[in-house]
Amino acid sequence: MDKFLIRGGRPLHGRVEISGAKNSALPCLAATLLTSETVILHNVPYVKDLITQRRLLEDLGATVLTPELRTQKITASHIQTFEASYELVKTMRASVLALGPLLARFGKAKVSLPGGCAIGTRPIDLHLKAFEKLGASVSLESGDVVATAPKGRLAGNDIEFEKVTVTGTENVMMAAVLAEGKTTIRKAAREPEIVDLADLLIKMGAKIEGSGTETIMIDGVDALGGAEHSIIPDRIETGTFITAAAITGGELEIAKCRPDHIEAVIEKFRETGVNIEIVDETTLKVRRDSKGLVGKDVTTEPHPLFPTDMQAQYMALMTQAEGTSEIIETIFENRFMHASELIRMGADIHISGNRATVNGPTRLTGARVIASDLRASASLVLAGLAAEGETIIDRVYHIDRGYETIVRKFRALGADIERLTEQIEENAPEN
Repeated sequence: MDKFLIRGGRPLHGRVEISGAKNSALPCLAATLLTSETVILHNVPYVKDLITQRRLLEDLGATVLTPELRTQKITASHIQTFEASYELVKTMRASVLALGPLLARFGKAKVSLPGGCAIGTRPIDLHLKAFEKLGASVSLESGDVVATAPKGRLAGNDIEFEKVTVTGTENVMMAAVLAEGKTTIRKAAREPEIVDLADLLIKMGAKIEGSGTETIMIDGVDALGGAEHSIIPDRIETGTFITAAAITGGELEIAKCRPDHIEAVIEKFRETGVNIEIVDETTLKVRRDSKGLVGKDVTTEPHPLFPTDMQAQYMALMTQAEGTSEIIETIFENRFMHASELIRMGADIHISGNRATVNGPTRLTGARVIASDLRASASLVLAGLAAEGETIIDRVYHIDRGYETIVRKFRALGADIERLTEQIEENAPEN
């Protein structure tokens, strides 16, 4: 099992380019199932989740080619099965995004429950209730979700989510574009990834209004065609490199990003003493204020407020800030698992339910730590870069799911970081 070895204490300097957004590329790849014509996607990041999604499409019968760097050319004209197997779904919850497109185009779909979870309080329940409102018959059979459209085609309807769900909004959008009649999605997610998916679907011939707002209106069409589309930059990777510049006391130019997608992050980091200059619509310059960092409270909220996917990175930063900061997590349960690992490195963090209290600044020292999830991995890398001595991070396969060539990028900025054992990045494209 691969590990990262980090020798910390080096300020980062230089220029880094942000990769395409994993959380946008995943639904956009799923959307290619909606047409028999070829869809070309550019700026697709080279990460494990996208490799898994490509395998899923190929298992269904689609042809996926990579004619040039970070470009996927997908043709789903000969779909041979309508089932997403457990072997793929168990490694990536986003595989459930195949449900909407398969159900919309073929009137049937079978997808294993993500990670073997049960229907009920899990977010996928929101997807299934919405599909039923579109006229689908949904059942659970031996751990698989089986959905069919009794009339062969879904019917538009008004859908109001009980709470904001990003993948639920994406799944229903893809299902509704081929449904008969009009669909209105209320309490829709507003993330930039939703807008990016809508932009692709519109290029394919869908009729969608209101993406990026709480109400999305869709007029179903009979068929969709091919399209060419470029995936938006990854806003969470952007936020991670902002944190890297601040926590190491360095200075970075972050290029090929979208500052308008992370306005809440920029605002909060500025409050803590991070100087962030918006050079233009795709470039940031970041450095820590000479007066140092100041602890500030934050609460995770759905977009456009502070994202849950930046909570772990922010916690790492707050270990180096003067004073006490309170971090409240409102989106996911059990998303403070990185806190115990940061404590092993010397952080002063106290957890009470969905609240974490961080007292700083503390002297971080290298330790052996374990990554529990994708964003937790990023927080431990950041802490390792700021710590004295050597940090070894186990289970870095989590970070491979969402960060493209992260070792290479950090090394180019002056970090002393290396990958131990097999190197998945050896065959990755050069930046």
